[in-house]
Amino acid sequence: MSTSILVIGRDGQLARALAALNTSNLNLVCLERPEFDLTALDLIPATLRRIDPGGVINAAAYTAVDRAETEQAVAYALNRDGPAALAQACAERSIPFVHVSTDYVFDGEKPAPYVESDPKAPQSVYGRSKSEGEDAVLASGAHAAIIRTAWVYDAAGANFVRTMLRLAADRDEIGVVADQFGRPTWAADLAGACIAAMRALMSDGQADRRAAQGVFHFSGAGDATWADLAEAVMIEHAKRGGKIAQIKRISTADYPTPARRPKNSRLDCTKIEASLGVRPRPWREALSLCMDEIHAS
Repeated sequence: MSTSILVIGRDGQLARALAALNTSNLNLVCLERPEFDLTALDLIPATLRRIDPGGVINAAAYTAVDRAETEQAVAYALNRDGPAALAQACAERSIPFVHVSTDYVFDGEKPAPYVESDPKAPQSVYGRSKSEGEDAVLASGAHAAIIRTAWVYDAAGANFVRTMLRLAADRDEIGVVADQFGRPTWAADLAGACIAAMRALMSDGQADRRAAQGVFHFSGAGDATWADLAEAVMIEHAKRGGKIAQIKRISTADYPTPARRPKNSRLDCTKIEASLGVRPRPWREALSLCMDEIHAS
């Protein structure tokens, strides 16, 4: 079997972060449509046979949370049906599979950080589509790791950090929700977690392979609200000479959205550290590194 790792996705935040890890010792092949179409279910087995990778990381997803409420068919095609077919094809060829999921599989009502075994109760189409995608991957029989994450950002994508910088260029004040709690995650760190899981799944050691299978949580270390993250973005931007805006703390009720957001998106990452040795980086430290990248571009 090949030692290459096929990454489904190329232009998304996680796919870009994975591509940046490509070295002579880590042969990543990043493909998206038309080269690899996750919605062309009948073609997935043949495409996988042709590429013949040693492992597969699914970094593709439908992530337009609010649009998913009215684009349900597309959301389910990319978040459930495609991963189900891909996992099944990987199972048939004994190819290790890493799949990325989300905090939106939970309802956000738990007062403490979520652990992997907590009951799922998604409150949106996006969350339900991702939850059902998880179930399909686990039912496929593939040697798979599912990594749930939250509040992902990078230097170039359409994400909260970039939105704050864009708004600050034109406004003196930005209203940001201060009653939703999570743990911001830099895409580069999430990519590292995915690679760690894949290396373990591809290991010659049976114990390593067994430890890497199942559901894991990974996010940045330390709690924050969206307003906390926005204020941190402004502080880092000001350090580098950028124009900033004041952050006005508002409630979820002040900023209604079509899809319901979890009040608590905090993910407990104890399991992935114990099983795979992946220690989350403090989110403020990761944000500073990302801001360096933004200002260097």
